[in-house]
Amino acid sequence: MRWGEKKMRPYMIISLAFLLCLLLANSVLAHKVNLFAYVEGGRIYTESYFPDGRPVTGGQVELRDTTEELLASGTTDDQGLYDCKIPKVSDLTIHIIASMGHRNSFLLNKTEIEAGQ
Repeated sequence: MRWGEKKMRPYMIISLAFLLCLLLANSVLAHKVNLFAYVEGGRIYTESYFPDGRPVTGGQVELRDTTEELLASGTTDDQGLYDCKIPKVSDLTIHIIASMGHRNSFLLNKTEIEAGQ
């Protein structure tokens, strides 16, 4: 064993672990989609887009209550938008399912829904 070889081994392992973490984080971001929702005038509005700013067109939107019951569903338009009447005054989870495994969810609290009626 040459001088310094033992000292360099821990640094190499840490460097390789860090590189692996960076590569895995990049693949996770590749399947990310942004979803925002708000309530106004008795309706729930959603906006969905990819990290590069492109809208999610034709994405499947699902509204579910705390028991995971499907209350409403539809698809996003060419601008990544979807809206519907408030199906139930409760905590609601909104899911977006886009192409190639992109998905996300957004929680609308009951108080936000009540305030937007």
